[in-house]
Amino acid sequence: MNLIAKAFAMGPPSHSGAGGAPNPIMSFVPLIIIFAIFYFLLIRPQQQRAKKHREFLDSLQRGDEVMTAGGIIGKIKGLTDDVVTLEVADNVRVKVGRAQIAGTPPIKKEAS
Repeated sequence: MNLIAKAFAMGPPSHSGAGGAPNPIMSFVPLIIIFAIFYFLLIRPQQQRAKKHREFLDSLQRGDEVMTAGGIIGKIKGLTDDVVTLEVADNVRVKVGRAQIAGTPPIKKEAS
C-alpha cells in the first residue's frame, strides 16, 4: 500500500492551481515574433527595393545613361518591352534585356 501511495505522489500535477497546462496560444508567440523580425528586417526591404527597380525600369527613356548588371555603361538608343539598345561608343550598339539594367552610372569625378 505504501508503494502505491508513492506512485501517485510522483504522478503528474493536478490541473488545479499554478501547475496547470500552459496556454497553447502562448507557445506560438515566439514564432510570431521571429516572423515579424524576419518580415521587417528582410522581406519588406527586399520588396521595396524590387518596387523601386520596377518603377525605374518603367521610367526609362531614350537618351538616358544607364549601367547594366554587368557594368556596361551606355546611352539608351532604343526601347522595347523586353530589350534595351545601348550605345556604348560611337556607332557601337549593344542589346540587353531590360531586366539587366541595374541603374544609373555612378557620378564621374573630374581629375584636376
